[in-house]
Amino acid sequence: MFDPEENKPVNENPQGEETDRVDGEYHFRNGYSQRVYSDAHYVREGESTTPPRYYTPPERTPRSNRSSQTKKGVGIGALIACCLICTILGSLGGAALLGYVFNRRVVSLEQSVKELSSGANQIVLMQSTGGSAGSVNAAETAYESGAMSAGDLYDMACQQVVGVTTEVTYTNYFGMRSSAAVSGSGFIISADGYILTNYHVIEDAYKAGIDVNVILHDGTRYKAQIVGVEADNDVAILKIDADGLSPVTLGNSEGMRVGDTIYAVGNPLGELEFSMTTGHVSAKDRRIVTDSSGESISMFQIDAPVNSGNSGGPVYNARGEVVGIVTAKYKSSGVEGIGFAIPINDAAAIAQDLLTSGYVTGKAHLGVVANTKYNEMYAQYYGWPVGAYVDSVEKGGCAEKAGIEAGDIITRVGDYQVRRYDDLRSAIRRYSAGETVEVDVYRADASRTVSVTFDEDRPG
Repeated sequence: MFDPEENKPVNENPQGEETDRVDGEYHFRNGYSQRVYSDAHYVREGESTTPPRYYTPPERTPRSNRSSQTKKGVGIGALIACCLICTILGSLGGAALLGYVFNRRVVSLEQSVKELSSGANQIVLMQSTGGSAGSVNAAETAYESGAMSAGDLYDMACQQVVGVTTEVTYTNYFGMRSSAAVSGSGFIISADGYILTNYHVIEDAYKAGIDVNVILHDGTRYKAQIVGVEADNDVAILKIDADGLSPVTLGNSEGMRVGDTIYAVGNPLGELEFSMTTGHVSAKDRRIVTDSSGESISMFQIDAPVNSGNSGGPVYNARGEVVGIVTAKYKSSGVEGIGFAIPINDAAAIAQDLLTSGYVTGKAHLGVVANTKYNEMYAQYYGWPVGAYVDSVEKGGCAEKAGIEAGDIITRVGDYQVRRYDDLRSAIRRYSAGETVEVDVYRADASRTVSVTFDEDRPG
């Protein structure tokens, strides 16, 4: 077995109206490029949450009185007379030019009316029998036929979107215990109080057993129960003791097209409650890796502004259907309009599993514990291949049944090459429980291939 710490092989294997923010920061990384993404669900403690002062251009300074600074030899009376003469001549010339242009415009309009009258039937025929252009127009008409006005959509969203807060206690830099609040968003998915949000919004509360509060648009505050969580896909379900709520209508995220209008509603900065921003679908099927999950999540990209407090809030389409959950934004100075949302089809399937089974069913499980520190440096030092170094194998699991042993280096899973621990986890997520794949392993200076039928990944 390999021990990176020793550089050699070894034989054994957080009910107030005002809120503070949590000290610290979540980041989202894009694979190997190490670009940083932020879930933006809180503001650092101590940072001002007062809305910023906006820049207003300074007033123009009035011109100074220059009547005493006219050219030499020209008196005020002569200057006024000159201006009057120029005005009269300009008026006469302008009137003549305007009359000429007006007469030509009248003649042109009369001719256009005659042409339109004679070709009206032809235009109607082209619209009803149009080719590809007509098909595009038909698709656009079908998409926009159920579109809501932005104002109506916002009024509806205010009854469906909620604020989510948790009181978190932590130790500060000086070793003193302090309390702060994490603020995010969520949305109602059933009339009896089930709410969908991001896992990272309630992660600290979930791990520490801290209360989670849900605030409705009218200010009503409820204590929420965490019904289920799926950390790998950043989804969580809450439940409040309420009835007669206004649930969202779930749309079909698979039917989205790049360019579709979308609206994000949430609580940016934790203070600007129920704000709506507008944008478009910028791209689909982006693979985003998060620090909190360590796994790549399939999201779609939007250009609607998202900020602290938007995480967990809904993304609506033009018809007022929820098509995604606001989850992340690109964090870099000088970069704007790059946000990401989990497709609602994926989130809804996860929520259904959490409600019925308590966990996400069908996830593949290999049954090995890999060493997170084994990397290219160690591989080069020992003359071994890059891959995922196996520290231990679960007894009776599918890996043991396939012949994988502690000390093996997994270099490929099915169609996916493995160069490090993260690659192994990502590759396994591409498959489902019960699928059989070929796994390449390196052992004792030789490579071999084994056949593995994945077990199901279950909690515990």
